[in-house]
Amino acid sequence: MPPSATEGLCGRAVAVLAAAEPAEKIRRTRATVAAWSDGTIEAVGRAAPPDRPARPARPLLMPPHAMPKRKGGARRIALLHALAHIELNAIDLAWDLVARFGSEDLPRAFFDDWLRVASEEAKHYDLLAARLAELGAAYGDLPAHDGLWQAAMATADDLLARLAVVPLVLEARGLDVTPAMIAEFERTGDAASAAVLRVIYEEEIGHVATGRRWFEAVCASRGLDPQPTWQDLVRRRFRGRLKRPFNDAARAEAGLPADFYAPLAEG
Repeated sequence: MPPSATEGLCGRAVAVLAAAEPAEKIRRTRATVAAWSDGTIEAVGRAAPPDRPARPARPLLMPPHAMPKRKGGARRIALLHALAHIELNAIDLAWDLVARFGSEDLPRAFFDDWLRVASEEAKHYDLLAARLAELGAAYGDLPAHDGLWQAAMATADDLLARLAVVPLVLEARGLDVTPAMIAEFERTGDAASAAVLRVIYEEEIGHVATGRRWFEAVCASRGLDPQPTWQDLVRRRFRGRLKRPFNDAARAEAGLPADFYAPLAEG
């Protein structure tokens, strides 16, 4: 059973992480966001998140390099399925951030922002799941990779490292690759899938901006210079180099200038 409101926001965050089925995870997400917004939940509280969130029996999780390649119509479903998996992980990443670091001295605005992110990630998953259903498929039909949660585990000990890697590397990468996916769907006449990705793309710019804003705030509280601190954390906490090409315009809109990330790029 999910915790009561008296157990605080962190307890409710852990309850979301404990929900294995996507529909229940999303239901708990929306209920918790509403209860925080209307004041039913007042305290942040404390709770220990699990090392890994609960997951449904399917999809089969595989290493990224072992994922099968698909072409033609199968590629369209595979791409939507992969994006749904990313968004499901993104819901958990937002709640893990709240639960894992909620005991730190953070203002209410921090939690307001990350609950908004969690709510939007839930919406993104729903949009993708609905589109898969229209194409006769469902989340869990195909295998998925586990790379996102590996990044979460690598940054579980430090809020600043988590903010550096998840929103400012992984989500920023989404800004780089999504326009090409939208164009691919449009070329193949799939306007409905392209429209879903446009919604996600616009809101993900805001998620990266939220990560940048709170990364800078935490740096300020620790007396650190954001740019060299971020570059050092990425070198130490993220495997590999950042991949070109970058969507410099979207990154700039999110508050990430090129001199912030370009020094870490491959090539």
